[in-house]
Amino acid sequence: MRPESPVCPSLVAWGNAWLAGHVGLDEAADHVEAAGGPAVAGEVPLRAYLANLRASGLRELRLALPAPGDPLGLSGPPSFNAAAVDAGQAAIAVLDDRNLGLVPAPDRRGSSYDGVRFGVHESGPVRHDLPSLAEAERELSDAMRAATDALSSAEGPAQGRPELGRHGGELAPGYPARAHRVSTLATRLAAVLRLADERGLTAGQVARRGSALRELDRAVRRALVAAHHAIFEPLRSP
Repeated sequence: MRPESPVCPSLVAWGNAWLAGHVGLDEAADHVEAAGGPAVAGEVPLRAYLANLRASGLRELRLALPAPGDPLGLSGPPSFNAAAVDAGQAAIAVLDDRNLGLVPAPDRRGSSYDGVRFGVHESGPVRHDLPSLAEAERELSDAMRAATDALSSAEGPAQGRPELGRHGGELAPGYPARAHRVSTLATRLAAVLRLADERGLTAGQVARRGSALRELDRAVRRALVAAHHAIFEPLRSP
């Protein structure tokens, strides 16, 4: 299970809010760079790159949160899928005539510059088998109950109650309240998954909890993807 990284979720949330007219481009780019530092796509600053994409027919941004064996949100080609799985995340720019995949990597130049560089890939068609927000919320609730039972029966070394913070998982203006709620819960559960990896359990305890935690990890990623797509979900409904 990978540590939560906010760069692509921030790009998708704030980029979609910009495309839907709820925020300006500068505000959207500021939030992405607050999450990952100064950002470029290829060699182009993020603001200019997004403006160029919109002029070329950018309609929406989609989130991919894949893991090995679970290419959530990806539809090829293999080179893009492999890069996205290695990064644990990607954003997909949906244009009128093609899709582009954006995969983040650290961008460090010298001793003081610490930003993010999005590699640009050709991407396949939009996946239509991703969960709706309601489906993802139900899956998350079921997986959370199963994981709670598994962790309760596999006690590790004593630890204090984790401080998960008061913020995290916030979406941009224009998203429905349910999407904000699901994204915040999924982000906090991602923190629980990271802490579970650090509990120092025995091999037997790990085996007992492993299946439930893998399902929770999958449900967390699916919930985050669904929440970040929810700004356009009413427009896709029949």
